[in-house]
Amino acid sequence: MWCDEDMQVRGVQERRRSRRLKIGQPLKVVPTDPSGGIREDTGTTRNVSREGFYFLTKKTGYQEGMRLFVTLPFHKPGDLRNREHLGQVIRVDAMENGEWGVAVQFLAGWTAGDRRN
Repeated sequence: MWCDEDMQVRGVQERRRSRRLKIGQPLKVVPTDPSGGIREDTGTTRNVSREGFYFLTKKTGYQEGMRLFVTLPFHKPGDLRNREHLGQVIRVDAMENGEWGVAVQFLAGWTAGDRRN
């Protein structure tokens, strides 16, 4: 099921370059700058595309432009299937339940396939 179907039904013009797939995949994110308030965060995606993903978190401190090391999907620490990518926060949404919605865009051309989590 594609999440942009809701937008099409409402007549909202789609601006994304690729479709989002509603899928829950485990993830781990670590900010590239360790001086921020977030050290490590794990969660589950709400949707994914070739260019990025969206997830919910209870942690505060995400900001637009923040760069993250992203492991998606995250299996478990030290699992050889883990692959780390570089991403950048492009939007942070305050949710009514106190959580934060974080949209992350993958930065092209960077994968740390040999760096294990």
